[in-house]
Amino acid sequence: MGNAKQTIARRAAQELRDGQIINLGIGLPTMIANYVPAGIDVVIQTENGGIGVGPAPAPGCEDRDRANAGNQPITLVAGGSYFDSATSFAMIRGGHVDSTFLGTLQVDEEGNIANWIVPGGLLAGMGGAMDLVTGAKIVHIVTEHCARDGSSKLMQRCTFPLTGANEADVIITERAVLRRFAHRGWVLEEVAAGYSLADIAACTELAYTVADDVKLDAFGADEAAAEKAARSVLGL
Repeated sequence: MGNAKQTIARRAAQELRDGQIINLGIGLPTMIANYVPAGIDVVIQTENGGIGVGPAPAPGCEDRDRANAGNQPITLVAGGSYFDSATSFAMIRGGHVDSTFLGTLQVDEEGNIANWIVPGGLLAGMGGAMDLVTGAKIVHIVTEHCARDGSSKLMQRCTFPLTGANEADVIITERAVLRRFAHRGWVLEEVAAGYSLADIAACTELAYTVADDVKLDAFGADEAAAEKAARSVLGL
């Protein structure tokens, strides 16, 4: 519904806490840098060797020598710096990253994450994902709720090769927010505008419980309104 990636990035940015050192994975997660809430000061690290990453550069102001791990142009805030990969991974493996935000192909009810390869497909490599899911203190999965064929990415068990086992802490999609607790498993905490509890149940395979204070119409209202207007114009 609406611009799903934008909805996810905006909601994911609400997870940021003042003073954190965070890492944004390739693709959708990099959009989060554009939505850091006012008054929240976070330090963004990129695994290919940069810290103090800012919002995406304005069109025409890109510098191809300054890019993130996905080769997208970046800016640095005052005090930011570049360094080699050995230093970058010393930060990650040393437990100095408070939170990472990663996309995924699949995530399951045990917190297993599969985000690096579709069996039989072209292999770009795992990159730093395996290090990030084990090194970061909190692992946020930011992904569209369903795959292109309509199947749920939130599965009972991952079927693709794993990036990490028992590592996912939070799942944020364009439809919902779920958080995993040691003794409760996954808990549905928020449902996006335009969706109901029944909608989430219908597109989610992993087992979860609904929080007593679950928030309905919690986020994505702008995108839901735009989608509704577009459907009206098209007579849908």
